Amino acid sequence: MKLTTSYRDIWKVSLPIIIGSAAQNIVAMTDSVFLYYTDEEDFAAIGFVAAFYIIVAAIGFGFSRGGQILMARRAGQEKPDEVGRVFYSTVYFELALAVIMFLFMTHGAYWLFASLVDSDVIFLKSLEYLEMRKWGVFASYFGVACIALYTGIARPLFIIIDTLILATVNIFLDRALIFGMYGFPEMGIAGAGLASTIAEYVALLVFVVYMVFDRKNRVYNIFKLPKWDPVIIREIVSLSVPIVAMSVVGLSSSFVFFGLVDNFGERALATTNIVRIAYLILSIPAWGFCTGINTMASYFVGAGQPENIRPVLWKTSILCLGITTLMIVPLLAFPRYFLYPILGDERAYLIDAAYPIFWVLWGILTTFSFGSIFFNGLIGAGETKLALKVQSIVAAAYIIIIFVAVRASWGTMVLAWSVEILYWIAIFMVAWLFFRKPQWNA
Repeated sequence: MKLTTSYRDIWKVSLPIIIGSAAQNIVAMTDSVFLYYTDEEDFAAIGFVAAFYIIVAAIGFGFSRGGQILMARRAGQEKPDEVGRVFYSTVYFELALAVIMFLFMTHGAYWLFASLVDSDVIFLKSLEYLEMRKWGVFASYFGVACIALYTGIARPLFIIIDTLILATVNIFLDRALIFGMYGFPEMGIAGAGLASTIAEYVALLVFVVYMVFDRKNRVYNIFKLPKWDPVIIREIVSLSVPIVAMSVVGLSSSFVFFGLVDNFGERALATTNIVRIAYLILSIPAWGFCTGINTMASYFVGAGQPENIRPVLWKTSILCLGITTLMIVPLLAFPRYFLYPILGDERAYLIDAAYPIFWVLWGILTTFSFGSIFFNGLIGAGETKLALKVQSIVAAAYIIIIFVAVRASWGTMVLAWSVEILYWIAIFMVAWLFFRKPQWNA
């Protein structure tokens, strides 16, 4: 593959990933939307437990990004045989990791949830969902390894199709298992967990079948099963551990945020979940561009063209901001028109309560567009340890400020959400200063 800093190549790599990287967001959003029509407690609970499961998914995705970066680098070095070996090493590691995460969700989630949630109802419903959802971790982790391969070699088009299959199956099964339609039992929030799990296995099966019939991947020796290679595994882990730690730090801060919002009451948690649904939708382009910039930055390092990284970061950030703005402005201008068809009139008062926070969300997404892209440029360029240090410090400060804003008598939901703007400004400034060094100048 050959990549340049052109907008065309940015789109070529990023657009399919934008759609494909939305998989967990789509699952979480679909579960939330359908549970919105059950009762407020189910809707509040899914906001909390879905935030937890996204962390679990992000751990697997983070390790796959280490494999993706390594595969992109080998592609840039024109070593196709090495790409296949890295792919299988990623698969082996992901499956071993899935076993560990499954055991944690089986035996450790009870104590974690008990320490964060005050409401007994939210606690029990969260466990009910997770009991069904945890079985999907094996399909999820295997699936992200397959996605890492096609993203790393800049051929992510099929990811769009597979994501659409995932979303379609999940929507159908959510309706069937949450409400007891089409002859299925009525399972409520547990049905949402089971539906998402089945959808992930269906999507994985389709992806594997596609790989079998894809002739273009033969050059990477996809069907030559190598032995466990500890050298490649260590290289993947070396790249991935900081990425995973960053994902856990970033998403854990959001998870803790949901736990703290519970102090405002179940109504506030349900309102926050409305904003989270909007955030999940509106942040899809940014996360896709982030994954795309991992591939492009790593490719340019492997090809000996580090001077191309800074221009592609600015172009990608501008594209991301433009798309995000086009998405959020109609929501701000006509919130009822866009949200009521999805959420209906059952609890329209929650949409009205969430509206002031939508304006804060615009500020978050604006700073997110630049902060996340430049930050992932650091990761793609191999500066993962620096990125980890930066995010750990900023996230710690974020959690402290959130804790004060939620616990204080003068704290409000709008103020609590506004703290994330400062988070992304700090992240952007550090990454921007790093890429001003002479070695990154065009």
